[in-house]
Amino acid sequence: MADELGPPVSSFEQMSALVGDWKREGEDGSKFQIQFELTAKDSVLIERWVSRGKTHSLTLYHRDKADVVATHYCPQGNQPRMKMTTPDGASKIRFDFWDATNLVNPTDSHQHSLSFDLSEPGRIKRAETYLSSAGEEPSEMVLVRTE
Repeated sequence: MADELGPPVSSFEQMSALVGDWKREGEDGSKFQIQFELTAKDSVLIERWVSRGKTHSLTLYHRDKADVVATHYCPQGNQPRMKMTTPDGASKIRFDFWDATNLVNPTDSHQHSLSFDLSEPGRIKRAETYLSSAGEEPSEMVLVRTE
């Protein structure tokens, strides 16, 4: 997303613009929301899934030199880490599996990839793939800001 006034916006800065509350498109947000907030002097973006008023899972995004890393804290008890595999400024941001903590067996169910399509302001297409011994389990949702 380069413009005539300066360098391209980094993918971390693009994702930081997600700060706020989001719901699934077509739903009222009372049962499920995703909340984004910055912490640690704006160096970490927290993605919090809230289901029926309780935190369900967290994903933390932060820079690691030139990379952006995502660590997903899953209710299954494992913590996959994924690295961004798209260039800065892309409207479609993708993270792919790097490694994991507390994953006993590589075929145990775990988040293996994650992507955000940020091409439409105020609307996110969020996709993820879980990997297990049964194979890949992709899912996608469209999110809009809550009012």
